[in-house]
Amino acid sequence: MSLTLALDIGGTKIAVGLVDAEGQLAHRAQLPTPDGDADTVWAVVETLLGEAMKTADGAATGVGVASAGPIDLPNGTVSPINIAEWQDFPIVDRVAAATRLPVRLGGDGLCMALGEHWCGAGRDAQFLLGMVVSTGIGGGLVLDGVPYDGRTGNAGHVGHVVVVPDGGDPCTCGGRGCVETVASGPSLVRWARRQGWDGTDAKVLGDAANQGDELALKAFERGARAVAAMIASVGAVCDLDLVVIGGGVAKSGALLFDPLRAALTDYAGLDFLRGLRVVPAALGGDAGLVGAAALARG
Repeated sequence: MSLTLALDIGGTKIAVGLVDAEGQLAHRAQLPTPDGDADTVWAVVETLLGEAMKTADGAATGVGVASAGPIDLPNGTVSPINIAEWQDFPIVDRVAAATRLPVRLGGDGLCMALGEHWCGAGRDAQFLLGMVVSTGIGGGLVLDGVPYDGRTGNAGHVGHVVVVPDGGDPCTCGGRGCVETVASGPSLVRWARRQGWDGTDAKVLGDAANQGDELALKAFERGARAVAAMIASVGAVCDLDLVVIGGGVAKSGALLFDPLRAALTDYAGLDFLRGLRVVPAALGGDAGLVGAAALARG
């Protein structure tokens, strides 16, 4: 049985999987992303790769790597914002040396979108935006049925579409007013606390909203409208037919999706956008692994 080795690298966890030709995980393991220097982080990756290679027992034919970005696809390097120790880290060369297999690199947002397109909620879409709304907001594009990574591999960074043009909060990207500064989990909490809410995190905020707390509900509505504005903009540029949203904030369900879909009718005024659908992701935390495997399989 032919298997593809998949690696998903993020600021919180590093996961590895073996994916079969049907997109099913035959093996999965993960470890927390450690604090420390670049070699300390790499050591965790190397450990996970070694265990997966032993499990594959010669059946793995290639490796797909999904990484937090920015990435530099032409040079095979990554400089994740949430792994400060890795700057221009030569991930492709390191993984190739560790596995002796061909390696394909993609951004984590692109791999999430590709995973949902192959085996998840986006299987019927030709023009797809996959998004993660969590501690940050990321995304990736599948256009005309194939992944679109752009000139450097960073296409689909929809979290940095500006939705507050007259200023807004500063963003980790160096700009201001990005949708991530409005609709990510920490941003929802930050806004609510400015209005007098005294909770601690996005989960508590969601619980409060589900119990009818007006301020918590307003925080989710404000975030949902920002996401809707971004989707309308990206939809107009890319002529999308489907948006798939995953991540921790998306797990709030109707708290996000109901006001988002309502707001989208206000922003998506062009006739060709009126059929644009927004649905929850289906693969959860495995989408990046499945998508990385799809990327490697070509």
